[in-house]
Amino acid sequence: MELLVLFFALTSFFDISFSQRYNALFNFGDSLSDTGNVVISSLPYGMTYFGRATGRASDGRLVIDFIAEGIGLPHLPPNTARNVSFHQGVNFAFIAAPALPFEFYHERRLSKGLWVNASVHQQVDRFEKLLPSVCGTPQDCKDFLSKSLVVFGEFGGNDYNTGIFGGLPVSEVRSTFVPRITQAIAEGVERLIGLGAVDLIVPSVLPVGCFPLYLTLYSSSNPEDYGPRSGCARKFNALSWYHNALLLRQLNRFRHKYPAVSIRYADYYAQVFDFALNPLKYGFKDGALRTCCGAAGMGKYNFNLRAKCDQNGSSVCPDPTTHVSWDGIHMTEAAHRIIAQGWLHGPYVNPPILSFINPH
Repeated sequence: MELLVLFFALTSFFDISFSQRYNALFNFGDSLSDTGNVVISSLPYGMTYFGRATGRASDGRLVIDFIAEGIGLPHLPPNTARNVSFHQGVNFAFIAAPALPFEFYHERRLSKGLWVNASVHQQVDRFEKLLPSVCGTPQDCKDFLSKSLVVFGEFGGNDYNTGIFGGLPVSEVRSTFVPRITQAIAEGVERLIGLGAVDLIVPSVLPVGCFPLYLTLYSSSNPEDYGPRSGCARKFNALSWYHNALLLRQLNRFRHKYPAVSIRYADYYAQVFDFALNPLKYGFKDGALRTCCGAAGMGKYNFNLRAKCDQNGSSVCPDPTTHVSWDGIHMTEAAHRIIAQGWLHGPYVNPPILSFINPH
């Protein structure tokens, strides 16, 4: 009888640890996690789950949506929403947001393609201004944030796009951009810790050399430029890998500096690269490198800048669940679901978000 009582007590504890460990979820980043701060798209964006365009750069839910569902919280409202409660969390991510401020690009005459001024520091500024309306005094907010999960990123993808699409060689982007971007992310993380955040997930950038946009725009006749098994463009993945190495170095520094804070790395890169290596393992019958919504039959990757998703000349594949890539640079709901499972249960966040033991 005592064993039975203990069993039910433990079961109840584990259920609580899953569903009530966090009272709120806060997110920062770019189009990989924007849930409506920038609404520029129309159907077929949003077709799979919402039945309408919501500002999400996918056919359905994003990784952050599945994380919210997994920890028992509602989908995050964008911070620009009106007449909405932010007491269970809010999303500060903006489509096309760079990590670095516009001044960095103005100085290099690269700001022509930038249109959303929502850098790392600006997003944290918005968070800091919003906090008193959510949790009250600075001490009350520290107590509140001690029971909240913060997902900080991904940041950097739009910065690298700006440099590369602006004509800079990858070597220059690597030496000039990567240290500044990873430093900006680190400064943002440290500011959040100062405000009271004690449980942070910091994602890597993706292997952009596996995305149809890059594979189409920068195609090469040299087979050595591609991974023999993945088919991804090596030099662009090397840039992503370097960013992630410097980001990990920054996070490890903070783990020593703030031992009471849980700072976990979310490995987008390894998980998405495995999609490219082993697409059938995940049910991606059309592989990882072909676009679902785009210019069907146009080129190897179904991607064309003159017939992008939701533009004239584009079409949607019969079954988005068979694709990783939704529109050439963003992923499908099916891919997001699998990625979120790797964060919630492991191994791509360690320890996983839904671990039994609360680290605090």
